[in-house]
Amino acid sequence: MTWLGRYRLGFPQDLASRAASLALLSNVCLLVLKLVVGLVTGSIAVLSDGLDSAEDAIASTFALWSVRVSAKPADEEHPYGHGKAEGIAAAGQALLITAGAGFIIYQAVRRLIIGQAEIGVGLGLGAMVATALVNLGVVWYVSRAAAQTGSLALVAATRHLWTNIAQAAAVIIALVLVGATGRREFDPIVALLLAGYLIFAAWGIILGAAQQIMDVRLPPDEEEIIQRAISRYGGQVSGFHNLRTRRSGRQRYVELHLIVDPKRSIEDVHTVCDNIERDIKKSLPGSEVTIHVEPDDGRPRQPLQPPST
Repeated sequence: MTWLGRYRLGFPQDLASRAASLALLSNVCLLVLKLVVGLVTGSIAVLSDGLDSAEDAIASTFALWSVRVSAKPADEEHPYGHGKAEGIAAAGQALLITAGAGFIIYQAVRRLIIGQAEIGVGLGLGAMVATALVNLGVVWYVSRAAAQTGSLALVAATRHLWTNIAQAAAVIIALVLVGATGRREFDPIVALLLAGYLIFAAWGIILGAAQQIMDVRLPPDEEEIIQRAISRYGGQVSGFHNLRTRRSGRQRYVELHLIVDPKRSIEDVHTVCDNIERDIKKSLPGSEVTIHVEPDDGRPRQPLQPPST
């Protein structure tokens, strides 16, 4: 595919990159909006949310970089592909969220101690409602792209966008409380609650990134799909063992030892292996399957599952 094929009018055409680009564009626009409104209204909650949008823009840049890198095919230096770039980007997003939460805590405590300046409620409310609506549209698109591509970076971006929606809702509540009661303390108090939520969300993203970087096995339901794909050929294979799985970005890696009757021809066994590999890839897109064939000599093996109905 040529450069013009990948980019039409300067916008990437593959789904994961389009989703990451949309998240980046929306975060930059919201950053400008919230910083301007926060400075005009004097709301620390709005300014804090604006700071988070700055971090979101950086995190979205990481995400866009990672999905472009992870989409590169394997090469001589990276025989298992570039998928771990998405885990690194997700961890970077989590660190940025945590740093933003720390800054919000500092500013909120400072405002509680020294007092809060006058807050322009109406303009702040308008900005935060617009923020929530924009993020709802973007999270819908990015979450669909994450589900279709299996991109860890987009999964992290989806969680990040949901935190943005929660933040916008929290700031709206704070501004409504300030406007209804005249008590400006609600603004930094809600900002502190928001910081706690950000730390919680960052921890979830870090756990997901660590699982990929540490080569954790595929989920049990996906391994069951693999086992059922083998079991469909129970009349032609005796069993299997040494099933090993892992994930790298959007790529799944499956390795197993297939036990067959030693009297079967190489051609027959090769056909069975091709069929098993095809079925696994059909059920789990983006899988690289490696099958090592062994003769049946009575050694222990995993039992074949009954075929699914």
